[in-house]
Amino acid sequence: MTPFTVLHVCMGNICRSPMAERLLAHAVRESGGSDDVVHSHSAGTGGWHEGEEMNPPAARQVKARGADPGDFSARKLRAEHIDAADLILTATADQSEYVTALRPDAAGRTFVLGEFGRLLGEVDLGALPASDGSAEAVQVRGEALVEAVDAVRGEANPLREDDLDDPWGRGDQTFSRVADEIEATVRPLAAALLTGEAADGTGVDA
Repeated sequence: MTPFTVLHVCMGNICRSPMAERLLAHAVRESGGSDDVVHSHSAGTGGWHEGEEMNPPAARQVKARGADPGDFSARKLRAEHIDAADLILTATADQSEYVTALRPDAAGRTFVLGEFGRLLGEVDLGALPASDGSAEAVQVRGEALVEAVDAVRGEANPLREDDLDDPWGRGDQTFSRVADEIEATVRPLAAALLTGEAADGTGVDA
């Protein structure tokens, strides 16, 4: 059984999507999971920074929050990354459009990260298949979760405030704010996949 795979997308793949990749992986571990159960990775639409390490202020935020910024190498988004992903979380609405232009069949599993976090709070997690933390159970629950969030979304477009600001070239305060916004989505996502907790931390599974 392959892990439930989350692909994070931004423009350069050195700031926002790497932070999201590593902060989700950390949240998964805190919820009792591992990379074998939920695989979090990232890519950039631009491709200008291929092979580069994470931007230093982004790495500082990741490390300060208990996650590991090491052994990161930026890469350009490719169609095969989209095809292999169960959930695609982009930094902005423009990047979601880029993903779905490349792979129209990915529209139902592609969201702006802030949009997904906002809609997750409207999903009845108790109606989803229960998760015992195994790869198989998380895969089944994760697919149902993505379908449920997409159903809540309906035909609505992302809100402007769902976008993550691009912190590149800005100070640590901006990077910290963006990292806070990322955690506001990825921590509830990890809990929903692995522990059956609602976005507010309340238990929902019997």
